[in-house]
Amino acid sequence: MKNTIKVERAIANLTQADLAQKIGVSRQTINAIEANRFVPSTILALKIANLFHKTVNEIFQLEDSD
Repeated sequence: MKNTIKVERAIANLTQADLAQKIGVSRQTINAIEANRFVPSTILALKIANLFHKTVNEIFQLEDSD
């Protein structure tokens, strides 16, 4: 699964630490999600999408290999 979190963070002028604090996770969690090493829970995906005023599908996209 790919995501646009890094792009959305840049648009919102947020660091990984800023985003992590706003949604209640560690900076390492954000880093792992951005690097596609960790698939977030539904709740976490919704928190991220809500923060950026996007749908989950606008942030996260399935790939053919998923």
